[in-house]
Amino acid sequence: MTACALHAGSGLVYGQSDPGIPHELEGVEIQENLNVELPLDTLFTDHSGKTIEFGDLFNGERPVLLQIGYFKCPQLCNLVLNEMTETIRDIEWTTGKEFDVVSISINPDETHELAAAKRTSYVLMYDRRKSGNGWHFLTGSAESSQAIADSVGFKYRLQPDGEYAHAAGLFVITPDGRLSRYLYGASHAPGTMRLALLEASDGRIGSTLDRFILWCHVYDPDSRSYVLLAVRLMQVGGYLTLLILLAGLGWMWLSERRKNDSSDGESTSPSDGLIHGVER
Repeated sequence: MTACALHAGSGLVYGQSDPGIPHELEGVEIQENLNVELPLDTLFTDHSGKTIEFGDLFNGERPVLLQIGYFKCPQLCNLVLNEMTETIRDIEWTTGKEFDVVSISINPDETHELAAAKRTSYVLMYDRRKSGNGWHFLTGSAESSQAIADSVGFKYRLQPDGEYAHAAGLFVITPDGRLSRYLYGASHAPGTMRLALLEASDGRIGSTLDRFILWCHVYDPDSRSYVLLAVRLMQVGGYLTLLILLAGLGWMWLSERRKNDSSDGESTSPSDGLIHGVER
């Protein structure tokens, strides 16, 4: 419990040694492996007791929020899942429709019955109709959980007291099973999580406006959020300036054309037209 609590308070380790961290937390970190393909053939047991491949949870349409921990974790895992659930409640997209949530236990002794109870508690906390199909809580062998954890760079260690020291964070996975984004820490702003899911979906979810907003932003690892990209703003400003210029030129051309047409009409004499139209 101490290891979990300390690591929650100190944030995450980005693959750099810190002489100030406790000994039990040394090497407990997240090492970025962006765009890596997760081992989708890894076997797990779902909350119903059915053996599945990890890839069965990816349908090629929805991105996935992946959390790695263990269900009897006394503090940090519950904090991450609680904060995640509160955040996605503030997003209009729904699990099972626009995205899925997957939680993997690193403790091989935990059972699918425990996973089912944990899943039920979070589906109830999420409190949104027809969302249960988007929640997946998995147990399995130590080798299975280690395979997924290693692929995303999630390092952890079993402590003498039977608890696990590990970091806090979420992993945003593309619909085809590639690691798209890390969300570090226990809590995240709804806007950040929304943009991360939109980015991972590669246009499969969200509106045209959503995709335009994402195009104007870039993820900043220092602030752990998406920030406006100045170059994109300059491009948008350039496009708007060009459109205004073209609209102004078009208006001037039309005005000049109307003026010329009016002048031509006034220069034509009615008597001339009558004389030319009568046979002599």
